[in-house]
Amino acid sequence: MFISNAYAATAPATDFTSFLPLIVIFLLFFFMIIRPQMKQAKEQRNMIAALQKGDEVVTTGGIVGKVTKVTDAFVTLEIATNTEINVQKHAIQSALPKGTIKSI
Repeated sequence: MFISNAYAATAPATDFTSFLPLIVIFLLFFFMIIRPQMKQAKEQRNMIAALQKGDEVVTTGGIVGKVTKVTDAFVTLEIATNTEINVQKHAIQSALPKGTIKSI
């Protein structure tokens, strides 16, 4: 009288529409996060591969210098007159436009 009947639940639908929200979330995640990072990493690799003597660069530590020598894994930077340091290639953060060091 006061207790209602209990019925078994039906099996959930396993068609394409149930996976649609997951697919949409994955696509948004890919195009908003993964793809831009891959593009930025590719630009960084190309910039490091194109380094040559005379380029002005900034390291990840904030050191500004002019490239004087490039080897397979290291770059020699002139950070002041007669002062050179060796840094690993992957420590180069960005290349500066020519003449930037003279304006500092």
